[in-house]
Amino acid sequence: MSTILIRGGTVVTAEHTRRADVLCQDGIITAVGDMLDAPAGAEMVDAGGCYVMPGGIDPHTHMELPFMGTVTTEDFFSGTAAGFAGGTTMIIDFVIPNPKQSLMEAYHTWRGWAEKAAGDYSFHVAVTWWDESVRQDMGTLVAEHGVNSFKHFMAYKNAIMADDETLVNSFQRCLELGAIPTVHAENGELVFQLQKKLLAQGLTGPEAHPLSRPPEVEGEAANRAIQVAKVFGVPVYIVHVSAKEALEAIERGQNGGQRVFGEVLAGHLLIDDSVYRSPDWDFAAGHVMSPPFRPREHQDALWRGLQAGHLHTTATDHCCFCAEQKAMGRNDFTKIPNGTAGIEDRMTALWTHGVNTGRLTMNEFVAVTSANAAKIFNLYPRKGSVSVGADADLVVWDPKATKTISAKTQMQKVGLNIFEGMTVTGTPAYTLSQGRIVHALGESRAVRGAGRYVNRPAFPPVYEAVAKRNALNVPVAVER
Repeated sequence: MSTILIRGGTVVTAEHTRRADVLCQDGIITAVGDMLDAPAGAEMVDAGGCYVMPGGIDPHTHMELPFMGTVTTEDFFSGTAAGFAGGTTMIIDFVIPNPKQSLMEAYHTWRGWAEKAAGDYSFHVAVTWWDESVRQDMGTLVAEHGVNSFKHFMAYKNAIMADDETLVNSFQRCLELGAIPTVHAENGELVFQLQKKLLAQGLTGPEAHPLSRPPEVEGEAANRAIQVAKVFGVPVYIVHVSAKEALEAIERGQNGGQRVFGEVLAGHLLIDDSVYRSPDWDFAAGHVMSPPFRPREHQDALWRGLQAGHLHTTATDHCCFCAEQKAMGRNDFTKIPNGTAGIEDRMTALWTHGVNTGRLTMNEFVAVTSANAAKIFNLYPRKGSVSVGADADLVVWDPKATKTISAKTQMQKVGLNIFEGMTVTGTPAYTLSQGRIVHALGESRAVRGAGRYVNRPAFPPVYEAVAKRNALNVPVAVER
């Protein structure tokens, strides 16, 4: 293992900003302070004029995902290497069992695919059906495999949609196990009926996709999931919030004292639904994802939610399909594989449109790109911090460096970049993973298979408050 001294930078965390050097030895941060002495043989990184921040954590990716009859073009190596280029050093991906498939069988399959990852990774596991074996597998995953979050798709009827019975049973099991239930909030029945209606009206192109998933579909499902969580007193995490109706449901839950966490995608903050009306079918289809991109007023609301702390994390839902795969739905928009890329550009786009515009402070930027995800999913302070004993997953950020985002120069394995042509100011100069430089001045040094599976213990800190609150609300029988 190497020894690296990052000299002359300004350390920025979610809590503070200060001038300090950072010493990394054997993959761990061993010192943070002024004018640190360089051990013999240490590699020096000049961070003058730069910020030294925790590497980004993307809590929502789909590498090598089998979906809608095909498999995403990005594998765990290429995807994590692209993440390094953008300052992201860890992902939390998804194990998605088929209906009636054993959770453990699916988990081991995904673990095998992920062995090629260049950066650290962990998994949420989806609950797509329910019986006693699912209940038992959830316990095994938590106790023996470091899984502390379970995903519930309220969309994709006749495929992986979790009905209310599954939702209720799984939420209760999450509470018992000290795990966080996460939810893809869209009313699957409404989507299914709207899709049929639009096709019957002759709307077969990508412009019908957002019409089949209007904001109300997301708002209803988010509200329902939050209310189910409220009944059982379990915290809940709503993924890729795209509509102000869903944000309002989150705010209502929070204002009522619930522990509701919200995630927003960089794309939903920056791109509007006009992309679906492009006369170029490939361009429009390339933006098909769920939930879809929304009209401009929703982006304004999402930025305010992020600023106010109602939304806690930023992600990408990185899920790449090439033009040939998207063309599977050329005559039927419901058959266009859902997904877009973004892991390489999340942090630069958020810095440019967040920090550089005054929407976010630098400390808030660190919180929403790294620290909050680490805290919610019980990785902090190992991840998401610049502190002694933490993993040396770091990004040396040059706030003056500029580039223009383009599919022609990206590392992501997909032909379309949703941020195409965007000029960003503020990019990684160096990215470190496990104390090794894995991306330097535009050059990738990613090593296939160097990533580690990271266990996430059950009962993250939020459960301390949840347990106390629930203990006060235990029902008591009336003696008569």
